[in-house]
Amino acid sequence: LALLPRAGGELRAFVVAHSHMDVGWVYTVQESMHAYAANVYTTVIEELMKGKQRKFIAVEQEFFRLWWDLVATDTEKQQVRQLLQEGRLEFVIGGQVMHDEAVTLIDDQILQLTEGHGFLYETFGFRPQFSWHVDPFGASATTPTLFALAGFNAHLISRIDYDLKADMQKNKKLQFVWQGSPSLSARQEIFTHVMDQYSYCTPSQLPFSNRSGFFWNGFATFPDPPKDGVYPNMSLPVTDANLHLYAQTMVANIKERAAWFQTGDVLWPWGCDKQFFNASVQYSNMDLLVDYINKHSAEFGVTVQYATVSDYFQAVYNRNLTWEIRDSQDFLPYSTEPFQAWTGFYTSRSTLKGVARRASSLLYAGESFFTQYVWKHPEGSICKCKALEQLKSLRWAVSEVQHHDGITGTESPKVKDMYMNNLMYGMFNVKKLMASIIFDINSAKKNGEVYSSVYTTGSGKPGATDVDQYVVVYNPLAWNITTFVTVSVSNEEISVYDELGHSVPAQVQSSVESQSTYDLYILVAISGLSYRKYSIKPLDGKQSAFIGSSVKYKRRDLTRADQQNQKLFPVVNNCYQIVFDQNTNLMRSITERETNQTVQFTQEFLEYHVNGDTEKGPTSDNYLFAPNASAVPVAKAVGLEVMSGSLMTEIRQYFFSNVTSQDYIYAVYTRLFSVPEGYDGKLLCHRIEQEYSVGPLELNREAILRTSTNLNTRQILYTDNNGYQMQKRPFKAYVNNTVARNYYPMVQTAYIEDDTTRLMLLAERAHGVSSQGNGQVEVMLHRRIWNNLLWNLNNNLTLNDSSVVRPVIWLILGTKAATNTLYQTSALALEHRPVVIFGALSGYKPKLPRRLQQNSVHDLPVTVPPNLHLQTLSIPGWRYSSNHVEQVRSIHMGKEKQGDADFSRVLLRIRHLYEVVEDPVLSQPVMVDLKSLLKGLGSVTAVEERSLTGTWDVNTLERWKWKTAQYPGKKFFNSTETSEDFIVTVHPKEIRTFFVYFQVQ
Repeated sequence: LALLPRAGGELRAFVVAHSHMDVGWVYTVQESMHAYAANVYTTVIEELMKGKQRKFIAVEQEFFRLWWDLVATDTEKQQVRQLLQEGRLEFVIGGQVMHDEAVTLIDDQILQLTEGHGFLYETFGFRPQFSWHVDPFGASATTPTLFALAGFNAHLISRIDYDLKADMQKNKKLQFVWQGSPSLSARQEIFTHVMDQYSYCTPSQLPFSNRSGFFWNGFATFPDPPKDGVYPNMSLPVTDANLHLYAQTMVANIKERAAWFQTGDVLWPWGCDKQFFNASVQYSNMDLLVDYINKHSAEFGVTVQYATVSDYFQAVYNRNLTWEIRDSQDFLPYSTEPFQAWTGFYTSRSTLKGVARRASSLLYAGESFFTQYVWKHPEGSICKCKALEQLKSLRWAVSEVQHHDGITGTESPKVKDMYMNNLMYGMFNVKKLMASIIFDINSAKKNGEVYSSVYTTGSGKPGATDVDQYVVVYNPLAWNITTFVTVSVSNEEISVYDELGHSVPAQVQSSVESQSTYDLYILVAISGLSYRKYSIKPLDGKQSAFIGSSVKYKRRDLTRADQQNQKLFPVVNNCYQIVFDQNTNLMRSITERETNQTVQFTQEFLEYHVNGDTEKGPTSDNYLFAPNASAVPVAKAVGLEVMSGSLMTEIRQYFFSNVTSQDYIYAVYTRLFSVPEGYDGKLLCHRIEQEYSVGPLELNREAILRTSTNLNTRQILYTDNNGYQMQKRPFKAYVNNTVARNYYPMVQTAYIEDDTTRLMLLAERAHGVSSQGNGQVEVMLHRRIWNNLLWNLNNNLTLNDSSVVRPVIWLILGTKAATNTLYQTSALALEHRPVVIFGALSGYKPKLPRRLQQNSVHDLPVTVPPNLHLQTLSIPGWRYSSNHVEQVRSIHMGKEKQGDADFSRVLLRIRHLYEVVEDPVLSQPVMVDLKSLLKGLGSVTAVEERSLTGTWDVNTLERWKWKTAQYPGKKFFNSTETSEDFIVTVHPKEIRTFFVYFQVQ
């Protein structure tokens, strides 16, 4: 019965032509452009011009922009404008990439979306209003909120748990209104469509032929397109002889899918990965089918039309049905079969994940640094256009790696190298820009002080040097911070001074990383968005840096450790006492000193062994985690060294596979900080910093750090969605693969707790995390995988990663109330550690270091309250008018503004860090006076509130309101209160976006 047409008339199929174009995966962007991507746009535009009924959707802007800038002719550009005008070409999502949802940070998702949207609006006056998230591996609850804030009317996803999808399909629940944020709830809800089991690729099986159907252009070939135009696997062409059979096949599939949805509108994606590189053969065959079915629609009970995503959603919206509401629960993790849990990629290519985040953080710092330079130093000598290009190179690279086969670690080695090279190039440019700004600001009153070099190594520390050096330290956060920065030095007898020649607290000790150098920890206190300069000099008889003293303990054999007679010793600061046992060289407990609460606390490294032979059972790979048994402890013996000094104690533990091993694969460096009087040490004191060294692993090993406590957590874990909001993760038992299906992504934060006490973990890169036992949390730190699955080998998608990784995690232990006040600011302090730029002093040296010419950088810092985060302060450079009518008119008249970027418009985003009921104080709305906030940059003359990516004036943005039982009326959705007199009230979890204009000096 389900296959009969609806009472409301026949079924309508919306044929959405698309090409899923991975921005890196198996092939680099350059290889893809050459082999097929450029041909997609060239041939699609040509074919759309030939048939008025034809349509196409374009998704990833990185490929489209490369085609537009490097390939498209003037005629083709004119045609693109016309097709957009006619609604036959539609940009969906509109970001640079289709970003991953599990391991990306919200800031980077917003960046890549803003990059693409700015280009589309400046070039075409076009603003995407629909998503097409067909390929990310699981769906986060942050994404619907993001797209709602960007002005979207509907959201589309596909990859969710196979068993859940089957159930939703059967009960016609694949469409709902999603309230992704518990605090923003109905204000930023969005209608969401989950694709059915066929997902985004056209089902190609033909019952009347052993050749495939619907992919008439075949499959792309690499490295070159075939000379004769004949591609592999070209589908059976439509002829008079098979036209009816083709139509029957298509109609049967449309009817099968219609039974899973509540309306007679069927979304029928036509395309797949790397399709439409020869659009002529695609459309000429499909035209015949579409015409034939429509001529016989009475007989088939179906009409078919070419459509865009907005055509489909408009049809569903017009039905005026009442939809169910989904709360803020996400769709993670994601499994495709009982033994295919896609939870390995949460950790795959940890080094790339770390570099991507470091690049993002450097970009964040560089943007605000440049913005302040432009407005505070209008007479500055740096070429602003060149500076913007330097920033753009990093914007592009950070956007690119957010792709769902980028930061996920699911790409081939050469593509990983492409991402890394682009990130490193962009980081080099931004470091260079920041150094030249410092040089420019200070060059007016120089005394032979020259930045002879700005040098950093991969770790952010310079090579050790004997020259007097100085470091400029920039705090990119809009709060006052007190923290340590680390500098590598060649000698332990040194002094550190600030700009006024005052001695600065510092500690020097032998380096963890090298035998020949020392690590110098400098205590810095810097106000918001400001920098300080410190000189490092050989000891001059006055104040010197504290020298950390080392105690080495005997290596302990864990298999024979005396469990009865513990030999305990404490390591203490003002906030914690950590107790170690000399019999094992392992941690035993942590006491939070304010409440005197002691938690038993042990840590061990283990490895999951995984199978590499597909004949022998399930295998792990870049994507999948398929352990074949419980994790196995790796260490039989532990070495211990304690470095103690007056500012910090560092506990170095080395884990050996047996008592006589020379080399270790695992190490932990635990740091506890003590802050001298006169400094605000609250955050610093409350964090236990752990840096791990893991690798090189043996093949088919997945390395975890398991922390076990006596907290009665009932095996509930909490992990974040993209650093934006938390999700509750109760342990679930499954018939198969329970370990892997209880892994979740930790992008920035995870915690376990009992009724009184919480243990928080904060990360500077994404990891898989799980709670496999009561009171436990385990973090996957590294993976090295190889298997003989032909598909993996052919695409070079094995993960034979022999690197050593060095991730950092901060631990915070305390009451729920105490950790609540600490974790948001701490997570951001870890994400946005100060940027350290090194210079060397040469030539004439004054006796006292001269005060840095700071032109009031110190005097007027930019600071927001601790429950707000200044998420963006940048000069985007887009030249579009913020008045939509004007912008569209100038494009129609062919007057898009050419020439220089617009430096007068500053993009400002402010985010409220807390949920509605999370904290009695910090969850309150906050009033911000933007004029006062930014007075250090100049006099604010105008503020315009915009949508998330800047392309809509919020006062004219009207999103579709979908009917729900909660809101039976169906009206358009207008979101926010506007600001009077530059004063805005920011409510819990809001992200507010503004264009700010200053008086030109």
